[in-house]
Amino acid sequence: MAEVTAATPVDAAPPPSTKRERTGWYMYDWANSAFQTTVITVFLGPFLTTVTELAAGCALGADECDGRVSPLGIGIAAGSFYPYLISLSVLLQVFVLPIVGAVADRTPRKKWLLAGFAFLGALATILFAFVTGDRYLLGGALFLVANISFGAAFVVNNSFLPQLANPDDRDKVSSRGWALGYLGGGLLLLLNLVAVTLLSEDGNDQRTMDLARWSIVSAGVWWALFTVLPLLWLRDRPVVVNPDTPARRGNVLTDGFRQLGGTIRHLKAYPLTLFFLLAFLVFNDGIQTVITLASQYGTEELKLEQNTLIITILIVQFLAFGGALALGRLAERIGAWKTVLLSLILWTGVIIAAFWLPAEEPLPFMILGACIGIVLGGSQALSRSLFSQMIPEGKEGEYYGFYEISDKGTSWLGPLAFGLVFQLTNSYRVGIVSLVFFFVVGFFLLLAVPVRRAIVAAGNTPPRVL
Repeated sequence: MAEVTAATPVDAAPPPSTKRERTGWYMYDWANSAFQTTVITVFLGPFLTTVTELAAGCALGADECDGRVSPLGIGIAAGSFYPYLISLSVLLQVFVLPIVGAVADRTPRKKWLLAGFAFLGALATILFAFVTGDRYLLGGALFLVANISFGAAFVVNNSFLPQLANPDDRDKVSSRGWALGYLGGGLLLLLNLVAVTLLSEDGNDQRTMDLARWSIVSAGVWWALFTVLPLLWLRDRPVVVNPDTPARRGNVLTDGFRQLGGTIRHLKAYPLTLFFLLAFLVFNDGIQTVITLASQYGTEELKLEQNTLIITILIVQFLAFGGALALGRLAERIGAWKTVLLSLILWTGVIIAAFWLPAEEPLPFMILGACIGIVLGGSQALSRSLFSQMIPEGKEGEYYGFYEISDKGTSWLGPLAFGLVFQLTNSYRVGIVSLVFFFVVGFFLLLAVPVRRAIVAAGNTPPRVL
């Protein structure tokens, strides 16, 4: 790893960002959202669950499967493999992402760190072309690499935000990035919908599996291709040295480990930032679980066709584009904190409604998807910008490393709870309604955060409206 050769004191003003640079930052949302939308939200859950069921001895296209598989000698229900896999990937991210963030804070070549993780994740996604038959372990391993790389790259990407926008503009900049991400992810999903519609054959379950696999591969290609634009338009900036940051001794990797250790020791100095992070990890775990398991719920419990799921996710994507911008505008009037609280009330209603959805009826599922789309983008974009206000300068990467443990398609306790409830009750409906806990608890935790005091305590200037 290259040594850190440039640093600026924490009180030095960073060079102003340009429109071209901000557009480059937006484009990484456009690039990586294909993975979250096409892979995690739509195709991977049903695809990998079917592959796992084949490994458990169930026939392709069977309505129900009570078979079990034994990865690493541990017997589990085939339907629980994917939720457990998500939880494992996030458990690994707990250890990886903060280290990635610490390295990002110490290197003056941050955008190339972004490139390394983005291209690694894209490659693992493309290699799903070889997940055929009953190769569920290969699919699980590739997903772990892709999802961890996805989270690591997004940590680096998020750490650019405080350098690109002042406190009063961050809600707007973050919302634009998130909105463009939903637009890009929705566009690729639309292309996949056209392919599935034109090429699928009634009663040919193998063709459906093949189309799902190549749709997953297309997301890896999209991710890699559009990551080139941020690399061309973003610019590396000097390292900002925080007073708590250990002095440079070696390369960015070893210094990153040392900086992470110092940050963990000094976490108690920013208790309000940690309290916000706790609230975010709780409610966003619920959001990400809904996103990740929605297609599995629609397929296995509601018995909906793949085309219905894709159309619903398209509705979510394109409404989320407008919803992110609209909630960003609302945040300019009433503040990001109040807007996120309002979105959590709406999320609770969505989960309760999901429990009562009738099986084999596409329209109610699509209407619920429209409601999700309206609140989805704004709740995530505004949480990202609000957290950026509470981070000590020079430690953006590290703190976003902790933040990313439950962001952009990753969650831990939600899928674990869902998987356990399904294994105990064999009911996806009971599993989905258990997620209300995350939104209710997250709401009251966030309500208790003194946001303005948290921003001042981190050494930052609060925006005009909170």
